[in-house]
Amino acid sequence: MPFEPVDPKVSFPHLEERILAFWKDADVFHRSLAAREGAPRWVFYEGPPTANAQPGIHHVEPRTFKDVFPRFKTMTGHYVERKGGWDCHGLPVEIEVEKEIGTTGKKDIEAFGIAEFNRLCRESVQRYVDAFEGLTERIGFWIDTEQAYWTMHTPYIESVWWSLKQLHARGLLVEDHKVTAYCPRCGTALSDAEVAQGYETVTDPSIFVRFPIVEADDPALVGSSLLVWTTTPWTLPANEGAAVDASASYQLVERNGERLIVGEPVRDAALGEAGVTVRTLSGADLVGVRYEPPYANVGGAHTVVAGTFVSMEEGTGIVHMAPAFGAEDLAVGRAQGWPVFKPVGDDGRFTDLAPPFVRGIFVKDADPLIIEDLRDRGVLFASATLEHAYPFCWRCHTPLLYYARTGWYIRTTQVKDRLLEVNDSVRWYPSHIQHGRYGNWLENNVDWALSRERYWGTPLPIWRCERRHERAVGSLTELSELAERDLTGLDPHKPGIDDVMFDCPECGERAQRVPEVIDTWYDSGAMPFAQWGYHPELGRGIEQFERNFPADFISEAIDQTRGWFYTLMAEGVLHFDAGVYRNVVCLGLILDAEGRKMSKSFGNSIDPFEVLDRHGADTLRWFLLTNGSPWADRRVSFEAFDEIVRQFLLTLWNVYSFFVTYANANGFDPASSGAPPVDRRAVMDRWVLSQLADAVREARERLDTYDATGAGRRIQSFVSDLSNWYVRRTRRRFWNPGGVAGADAEAAAQTLHHGLVTVATLLAPFVPFVAEELWRNLAAGRGGMPDSVHLADYPTVDDADVDPALDRSMALARAVVELGRRIRVETKTKTRQPLHEAVVHIPGRDAELDGLLDVIADELNVRAVRFADTESFGAWRAKPNYKLLGPALGGRVQAVADALERDDGSLAGRLAAGETTELTLGDGSSVTLEPEQVDLAQEVMSGWGVASESGVTVALELEISAELRREGIARDLMRAIQDLRKAAGLHVSDRIVVGVEASGSVAEALETHRDEIAAETLAVELLIGAVENAMIREVTEIDEETATVSLRKA
Repeated sequence: MPFEPVDPKVSFPHLEERILAFWKDADVFHRSLAAREGAPRWVFYEGPPTANAQPGIHHVEPRTFKDVFPRFKTMTGHYVERKGGWDCHGLPVEIEVEKEIGTTGKKDIEAFGIAEFNRLCRESVQRYVDAFEGLTERIGFWIDTEQAYWTMHTPYIESVWWSLKQLHARGLLVEDHKVTAYCPRCGTALSDAEVAQGYETVTDPSIFVRFPIVEADDPALVGSSLLVWTTTPWTLPANEGAAVDASASYQLVERNGERLIVGEPVRDAALGEAGVTVRTLSGADLVGVRYEPPYANVGGAHTVVAGTFVSMEEGTGIVHMAPAFGAEDLAVGRAQGWPVFKPVGDDGRFTDLAPPFVRGIFVKDADPLIIEDLRDRGVLFASATLEHAYPFCWRCHTPLLYYARTGWYIRTTQVKDRLLEVNDSVRWYPSHIQHGRYGNWLENNVDWALSRERYWGTPLPIWRCERRHERAVGSLTELSELAERDLTGLDPHKPGIDDVMFDCPECGERAQRVPEVIDTWYDSGAMPFAQWGYHPELGRGIEQFERNFPADFISEAIDQTRGWFYTLMAEGVLHFDAGVYRNVVCLGLILDAEGRKMSKSFGNSIDPFEVLDRHGADTLRWFLLTNGSPWADRRVSFEAFDEIVRQFLLTLWNVYSFFVTYANANGFDPASSGAPPVDRRAVMDRWVLSQLADAVREARERLDTYDATGAGRRIQSFVSDLSNWYVRRTRRRFWNPGGVAGADAEAAAQTLHHGLVTVATLLAPFVPFVAEELWRNLAAGRGGMPDSVHLADYPTVDDADVDPALDRSMALARAVVELGRRIRVETKTKTRQPLHEAVVHIPGRDAELDGLLDVIADELNVRAVRFADTESFGAWRAKPNYKLLGPALGGRVQAVADALERDDGSLAGRLAAGETTELTLGDGSSVTLEPEQVDLAQEVMSGWGVASESGVTVALELEISAELRREGIARDLMRAIQDLRKAAGLHVSDRIVVGVEASGSVAEALETHRDEIAAETLAVELLIGAVENAMIREVTEIDEETATVSLRKA
């Protein structure tokens, strides 16, 4: 059965559309699952993307890595269920809808109507899910979206409710009053994981403020001022205390007629050299001192307290404390009995409790006004700016404020030690994340701020009566029982759920749900159990969950170390006291060509669909999988994608096209080939099969350890060798019209066919479209092979093909060839110009290269290759390497230089041979020289070119006789005719009539090598002159002479 002809001018996007249609019609994905039913399970969790906008190119990266390993594991005999998922709730979705309807905050949303707002949120999610599904299919990411979990669906929400009910019963879900990060624009608190995703570098004020002492046990301190440093002037109206390190030393410094108190270690940094130290105090001496605050606010406060958190590495060693805006401040304030004075509203603007000149102003905007007021009143000591990292809302980019607020928290600090234990059992890629970025995050674990004062989210399932009795509800079924009416069909979202009340089981008072929704990151972290609607009380999803827990593999961007990776692990420990995943691959960020983060506002984002339309999914996938470290940030550009097509995909395609062209021309059938066994095939066949076996071994080993990049690069290296060494060295063997070339041509065809089929299978997880195209033409339906490469097994190593000795020999032969090519380049000798001889020196040479001399000679285009000692190439000269010898010998190095100058070449020759040599100096003393301590050069013989590297030396005789010149011209002429055949669109088997109009050396070469030229170009007639009725004619320059070549089909 012949192979389908291959278009050498392939369009990869069009090819992929054709393959997508085949996959759909043949239901290949579901068949690949069915084929592995009952096999060992390998579990993959899909990290649900948030469906709040059109997918970007950064979404393709994780979806590519999340596709390659499940495909590989399926092909290695595992059952890999791939359940899709969509993260539906939270601020990302709300903000997108706010943009659509023009609201700017919570008041606008409530005026608009929560029911209508949430309806639009649901519609927005469904709209963007359609776009994500389109991208998912187009890039060849095989995942079951028909059975996908949606975090907004009722069974999922009920599963989340069940988990929160368990936490509440165990005292791990509690309401508390804490300082937490708060977004004034979104009007809600954020968790530490969310805060960690929004840091930006900003320039803030850095001011030093006087706190005048008004009362102290030591009267000498009264009238002095505490010098306090802050980068948040807006918090000064809420100041209630100052903290010092009780064990540290402080100095009372007199400066310009005033007395200031600062920490001794930071005295110079804060005050400079000016001033005189009056006395030294301990921090304990300052505890209890009362001072005048920058702004009057509450009574019973404004005292100095001791704090272990006070730093002596920056600032003044005295910390301003505002309990309403700092976690440590709040803790100290509670211990001291200070009231919490909060002159800022939920919108981030100062209220009427603040000084009149800042009321109604956003706090960050009030900094300059406060600084100016402090300066006018003589309270400001110094003012500057500081560049530092500051948290912004991860979705709306508003500066976050730290507020004391009441909210609901999960006591993750109670399971911190268990989280650290579980983390030790996970294999992280890269490994340094485990105890670095992620491990440090766990070490500094704080309670999870769970509640959100928003609208579109999983409602917090806590009902509370006026007597503060709480009831956590785990399902709509349970809620129906409590409310004494059927609510199982109720949409559990706001506002409908807020209308449900019931009599408190403890006291009979009416209980109403608390108003908050939960952190959307809790939703996504619940997916290992909630994706199945897991609910032990309802007897639902138990078997599916247990069968698919924990995951063998997850992968997302590296920023998920403080997002999904954390919430998964935290919920796994909280609910099941177990790890949730065994292996996690972290991915870097996608940047533009200049290294900037991609953003629509910057105008540097790349539409993934444009890339897919121009270059195809395989190009994008291969770039993401093999171009740079997967966990490093990667720069993407259309130029980079062009390079992938040129360097890899077209290289593979050209080999494929070459094979099909000659296989069809020769009538080759892999099923009935008369090729000899591998051990009796030509050396090039045995070598390429050995290299193929090594590529299979390395690809499997690396994929088994989640190194898709290393595996892909090894496959690419083999494809390069297949094209640029094997096919180029053996292409003559593929011409076998009528079987005249016999078993050798059959062996070459069988070898290349096997290589291409194996490469297609190796590449199937990486570039599934091109792999399928090759497989469908070369293997499908032949010898019982399945109709899709994705239904085949991943290749295994054929030990019979492994030949390490031949691999070493061929590597050495290629090194020799590379040196010979270097000589031609350096001496400007054309590649097609035959030369008489190549002389090779290899230290300690045995007979390993003897079987490859014909390969070397043909590749170097020389008539003979022989081996010789290095002396045959000319005498060696050595000079001291002054960088190495100078420090060791000092002034004696010049004596070494003089002695080496007198050497007749014998001593330098021994050094060139790698020997340690004793050198006698002019004063009779001696020095021992190692080869690396000298710079070696060889005097090249006249008429020769020489190149050396790693002990291997090659020399080419460059003198060209008249006979060699004629042969070189003949080869140039052959190339010109072959190029003309190609331009004319002739098939490789077409016979032609050729005419050459030339004189001089070109005519002589034509006459001398007529038969050779005719045979090489399939010319049945070779004329000196023009061909009548030529289908193509071209003027070319050969050996500085003009020749005109014409041809027609015979």
